[in-house]
Amino acid sequence: MRGPEAGGGAGQPRLGTVLTGLCVTEIVSWGVLYYAFPVLAPSIRAQTGWSPSLTTAAFSGALVVAAVVGIPVGRLLDRHGPRVIMTLGSVIAVLACAVIAWSPNLVIFALGWLLAGVAMAGVLYQAAFAALTRWYGTRRLRALTAVTLVAGLASTVFAPLTEALNSLLGWRAAFAILAVGLAVITIPVHAIVLRRRWPADRQPTPHVELGIDDHVRSVLGSRQFWFLTVGLTVASLAIFAVVINLVALLTERGMSSALAAWTLGLGGVGQVAGRLFYPALARRLGVRSRTLIIFGLAAVSTAALALVPGPVGALIAIAMIAGVARGIGTLLQATAVPDRWGALAYGRISGVLAAPVTIASALAPWIGATLAVLVGGYPAMFGILAVLATGAVILLAFSVPRR
Repeated sequence: MRGPEAGGGAGQPRLGTVLTGLCVTEIVSWGVLYYAFPVLAPSIRAQTGWSPSLTTAAFSGALVVAAVVGIPVGRLLDRHGPRVIMTLGSVIAVLACAVIAWSPNLVIFALGWLLAGVAMAGVLYQAAFAALTRWYGTRRLRALTAVTLVAGLASTVFAPLTEALNSLLGWRAAFAILAVGLAVITIPVHAIVLRRRWPADRQPTPHVELGIDDHVRSVLGSRQFWFLTVGLTVASLAIFAVVINLVALLTERGMSSALAAWTLGLGGVGQVAGRLFYPALARRLGVRSRTLIIFGLAAVSTAALALVPGPVGALIAIAMIAGVARGIGTLLQATAVPDRWGALAYGRISGVLAAPVTIASALAPWIGATLAVLVGGYPAMFGILAVLATGAVILLAFSVPRR
């Protein structure tokens, strides 16, 4: 795109520079704040003797805090733009990691993660999506796809890096070093690259005359918004419960733990591949069609994991298909609001939408494990998740407003 909006005007970073910067900070932020904990959790429990359920609850608590704090953060993003919020979020993230690394007891450890939850609301997808949606306007899909493609590699980069640091120096030093990396990379990038002028929040559709507050009330009060919110919440619960419990299901099917872990990793490859091809899908299908196809694919692949005992190749293929659906599902959530109601007040509306979805994602590991115990195994639990995912598809069918 040419002209001042692409160039940013005198002294302002270009759009391409902003996009590159957010790609870098998202992969680092996700890698440190989200993917480091699963890698370090066994060492944390072994070296401290803290309860596995309580240490995991501290991490889940961070995600719940991020969901709740994300609502006012969305309002602030709409009004003031992402620079101050994302820079401050990076500072808080560094402090949180330092507290976690130092924590002498489980209470301080949990407080560190609650502080990390505040940081997550300011530096993860919600803030980045709000920035790119406003700055890129109708060309937002390409930018959102780029960010999610890069961030989708966070586990690929940071899981082995975190494990290497843990093996050499221990989990506390690993968190401390990751905090330094977070500070050195994300704070200056957010402070410098996001200096671009924040455009006025206006509805690009000429015949829409509602003010911003009226528009927000209209969207939040609509049946379609609540079908969308409940549908995405249920779908996220099912999808994340599948991810967290996939290795347990595969080992129960007789697969070795090493091969099951590789299968989970290949699901991540499917996730990145799905995001790569999503723009072409969006050009060919309407909002309702692509929403139903992708979340329907998630439901079908979950049912297949519940019903298909083998062979190994079939299970790997199904896991990759589930990864494709999961990867595109992230982009469907990112574009759900502007695809239905335009980009006006994106931060405020998406903050309300993201809160229950994020909470469901945080509770998914516990819910999935509990269901497996109640129903007598992981195949039956995956069957229940498939039913939930199917229900989500039905709800999402009613989430698109009539034009």
